[in-house]
Amino acid sequence: MESELDPTTRWDLVDEITDQTVEYETGEASIADEVGQLMISPWTGFPFAVAVLYGIWGIFGAVAGFFTDGFFVPLFDEYWLPWLQATFPFEGTWLYFILVGDPAATNSFEAFGMLTSGLFVAVGVVVPALVALYAVLSVLEDSGYIPRLAVLLDTFFHRIGLHGFAVVPVVLSFGCNVPGVEATRSLEGEKQRFITMTLLSVFVPCGAQIGVMLSLIPQYTGYILLYLVAGFFVFGAVLNRLVGGSTPEFIVDVPPLRWPRPRQIGRKLAMRPRGFLTPGPPFGLLGRGVLNGLYVTELVAAIAPGAQPILTGWFGVPAETVPALVAGFMRKDLAVAQLSAVGLTPYETVMSVILISIYFPCVATFAMLLKEGHRSGGIGRVLVGSLVTLVAALFVWGGLFRLGGIVAGGAEMRGEPLYWGVVGVGPPPGGGGGPLVRVLR
Repeated sequence: MESELDPTTRWDLVDEITDQTVEYETGEASIADEVGQLMISPWTGFPFAVAVLYGIWGIFGAVAGFFTDGFFVPLFDEYWLPWLQATFPFEGTWLYFILVGDPAATNSFEAFGMLTSGLFVAVGVVVPALVALYAVLSVLEDSGYIPRLAVLLDTFFHRIGLHGFAVVPVVLSFGCNVPGVEATRSLEGEKQRFITMTLLSVFVPCGAQIGVMLSLIPQYTGYILLYLVAGFFVFGAVLNRLVGGSTPEFIVDVPPLRWPRPRQIGRKLAMRPRGFLTPGPPFGLLGRGVLNGLYVTELVAAIAPGAQPILTGWFGVPAETVPALVAGFMRKDLAVAQLSAVGLTPYETVMSVILISIYFPCVATFAMLLKEGHRSGGIGRVLVGSLVTLVAALFVWGGLFRLGGIVAGGAEMRGEPLYWGVVGVGPPPGGGGGPLVRVLR
C-alpha cells in the first residue's frame, strides 16, 4: 500500500513516524556546525562554491608551473627530444614522422610525434593536472563538503529531473567521464540515470581536457566552461520534459565537517589515477599516430574541403580543425592540444574547443555508455538520447557561433585579433596593462 501513496502523502507519513520515534536534544552548535550550515545556505553557499572553483583553478596553475613547466618541460625538451632525434633511425621516412615528428623541432610539444608530443601531453601535462584534481576532490569528499554541495544544488537539479546527489557523478566526471558514467548506477530511477549519463557525455569535460585548457589557453577556459554549464542545465530541462518516468525522492546523509586524513587522501591518489594511466596514454599515443597517419596519407587534405562548409559556414571555425576533431574521438585533451598549435584567433579557439567538447564522447566514455545503458532503459535509448541532445547542442551552439561572428563584425575572418567583451577577453593592443574588456563593433 505504501508504494501506491503519492509523494506528498508519503512524506507526511515519514514526518508522522519521525515525530513518534525520534527525540531531539538541544545543544550548542560548534564552529564546524556553523560553517557547515553556511555551506548549505544559498546566500553563502554559492559564493563559497565559486571560491572553491577558483581555488581549484589556482591549484591547477600552481601544479602546471611546478611540475609541467619546472620539471617535465626541461626533461622532454632538453633530454628526451634531442636523444630521440639523434638516435632514432629512418629520418625522412613516414615512420620517423609518425613516431618522432619534425626532426628540426626544438620542443616536444611542437614536434607532433607519438613519442614526443603524444607522450609529453599525456605524461607531462595531463598527469600532473589529473593528480591535482583528484587530490582536491579527495579533500572535498573527506571533509564532508560534497554532500553539502548536493544539498545546495538540489533545487536547481530538480529543474532538470535530477536530485542534488547527482552532483557526485558530475564531480567524478570532472576527473574522468568513465567513472562519472559508472557512478550513475547509484542514482534512483531509469529517468535520472538516463538524463545524467546523457548530459555527462556531452557537456562535462574531463580533468585531462580541463588540465590542457588551463595549461595552454587559460584565458579562455572560463568562457568555455560557462558555455558548457549553460548547456548542461538548458538541455537537462528539455530532457526532463521529453523523457517519461518519475524521479524518486532521495535522502542524502550530510556528515559533520572534519579535517581530511592525509593517509586516506594518499590511498585515493594511489588508486584513482590508475583509471587514467591504463587507457589514457595509450589512447593519447594512438590518437597522435592517427593524426600523423592522416597527414602522411594526405587524407586531411581530402577531408578538410568537404568539412569546411559546415565548420566555417555554421560553426565559424577553419577547416584546419579537422585533425583535432579526429583526435577527439580518441582523447579530447589531445584534440585541445592539437588546436593550440593551429594558430586560431580567440573567437575560433573558444568555439573550436566547445565543438570538440560536445560533438562526441571519447572512445572510453562511449564504451562505458554502452555498458551502463541497460540500467537506463536500454542501450538504444541512451544512444538515441545522446544523439538527439548532441544534434540539438550542435545546432544551438552553431547559432551562437554565428551570432558571435556577427557581433565580432567578421574580424576573425580577416585574421585580426579579437578582444573579447561579451564573448571573451584578451590583452589590450600593444601589450601592457590589464585585460581590455569591451563589446566589439
